[in-house]
Amino acid sequence: MKNLKLQSSENPDFQSILARRLSRRGVLKGSAVLGAAAVTSSLSGCGRSDGYVNPNRSPITFTEVPHGLDTDVHVPEEYDYQVLLRWGDGIFPDSPDFVPLKQTESSQLKQFGFNNDFIGYLPLPLGSNNSDHGLLVVNHEYTSSHLMFPDVRSDVELDREQTRVDIAAHGLSIIEIQRSRKEWQVLKDSKYNRRITPHTPAVMTGAAAGSKRFTTYYSNDGVKTLGTYGNCAGGVTPWGTILTGEENINYFFMGELDGHPEEQTYRRFGFDGKARGSWGTYFDRWDLTKTPNEGLHMGWVVEIDPFDPDSKPMKRTALGRCKHEGCNIYITQDNSVVAYTGDDQKFEYVYKFVSAHKYLPEQTEQARKHNMRLLEEGTLYVAKLHSDGKLNWLPLVFGEGLLTQENGFASQADVLIESRKAADLVQATPMDRPEDVEVNPVSGKVYVNLTKNGDRKPNELSPGNPRSYNHGGQIVEFIAPDDDHTSDEFKWEIFILAGKPDEMVTYYHPQTPEQSWLACPDNCAFDNKGNIWVATDGAESFGVADGLWAIPTEGEYRGLPKRFLRTPIGAELCGPYFSPDNRTLFCSIQHPGNGGSFDEPQTRWPDNSLNLPARPSVIVVTKKNGGVIGEA
Repeated sequence: MKNLKLQSSENPDFQSILARRLSRRGVLKGSAVLGAAAVTSSLSGCGRSDGYVNPNRSPITFTEVPHGLDTDVHVPEEYDYQVLLRWGDGIFPDSPDFVPLKQTESSQLKQFGFNNDFIGYLPLPLGSNNSDHGLLVVNHEYTSSHLMFPDVRSDVELDREQTRVDIAAHGLSIIEIQRSRKEWQVLKDSKYNRRITPHTPAVMTGAAAGSKRFTTYYSNDGVKTLGTYGNCAGGVTPWGTILTGEENINYFFMGELDGHPEEQTYRRFGFDGKARGSWGTYFDRWDLTKTPNEGLHMGWVVEIDPFDPDSKPMKRTALGRCKHEGCNIYITQDNSVVAYTGDDQKFEYVYKFVSAHKYLPEQTEQARKHNMRLLEEGTLYVAKLHSDGKLNWLPLVFGEGLLTQENGFASQADVLIESRKAADLVQATPMDRPEDVEVNPVSGKVYVNLTKNGDRKPNELSPGNPRSYNHGGQIVEFIAPDDDHTSDEFKWEIFILAGKPDEMVTYYHPQTPEQSWLACPDNCAFDNKGNIWVATDGAESFGVADGLWAIPTEGEYRGLPKRFLRTPIGAELCGPYFSPDNRTLFCSIQHPGNGGSFDEPQTRWPDNSLNLPARPSVIVVTKKNGGVIGEA
């Protein structure tokens, strides 16, 4: 395989420091790392020239799915997959059938939404580990109108009624499901089933709640708010709620920004006044000229109680405002509560929140009420990585350091509303699109998926981001001292530098076969053994389908990727989530056939019918013999 040299850095010693640190980990046995000149050999995880690795020696056992690109989903030969939910499927007893040429807002509100992303499985009853019966909570991140409607090429072309359908297809679906023999079923008559949309009443909580900057025509107190959308990844809390991250919300807004009272804040978030869709064309709420503060209601982590269909989604402002990919909770040995989240844009940051109060593990109603307020009060931190492997968590607290009135902050509410500006001022480390940030439940290590950053120049290399023009992405580990995730100082390591080895510098296990590489890590999940399962978004730029890879995180085969699933053309793999017994794996197949259109599709998966378009879907993967996924 061809090896490429790392680009030069502003710090001339950074390459040699990185090379020495990687070699000390012992993953690349026999590598002679002598300094910057040897970085290439230490980072290119190539073993035997024929790519051979004995699959029976790896702790993860299944027949690997080869690279490829076609119109179908592929899983290992000893596995099956079931399409559980498709866009347009009814989720209530009175839901109408899906008729793609006669879509209406009222029908879509009773059907499964579009572009499913994050999946969370919560066992029933609450507090159990039932792997055969539970609630499935699914994000609907955004829509692809060219795949939804005939004769539509872009989101801005929708008429008013199509726009109503488009809005209704966003948000979340909460659905009760149960396994009967091998098949999973949707229980349409469940009291829990619910659609949450951009119009659902919600509330702001935490230090920013009540801010005058939230005042709108429907929120005179800065506490009331409406809906959630742009929901990408998320997390399941130990107390049985869902956390969903509002990500690319700037795309939904139009309006003049020059001279706008929030111009600086909006522009720092990526608003440009040019909507990617039609919402603001027909509804004043999404026109910042007419509803100036509406954009500040978005960009939060939202907590939802799926066990109470009458509950309102709660926007947790204490976790800061940014393009949240998702949010995941870790409970330390002393019951401290820590939440991790990434800001999914180039050169943005990784955040940590430490609650002011402790988790109550008791399975009582009173304990759950207490736990459901843990994300209202605490301290928000942002990560700064150093070239010696240290990581500092920098507090974002009003009045400390540069976070003062002199720099435009009048309160903690302002710090939270403008988290990006606050992180800029404390000089946090800009990362290569931080997406899923999750804690390995076995080791306690934090894994940060950095999808890619093609804009990083050779003079912009930094700890954790060692490649310029980074099209492959990487996974970085954060290691808390003695499992103390509340500590202000961690360590960090490169786990994988992803990408195609003959096109860029990569870092995998030395016995990685030539066809096992991955690119653009996005979401992830962990099995009960602590192996990481990595979903990708962007592999098609390398000529292969996206999908899911299983990778050991410890031991002799740490960093050895193995492809488990391949998506159809145009699709990405999102939201992998295991049942508690690891015998069921839920996955989202998002925007299949994205390069085509409703009229000229690249694929008609999953129905493969000439009367139906491609449909984003949730699939359920199980082993044919009913065994544990990934085990012999």
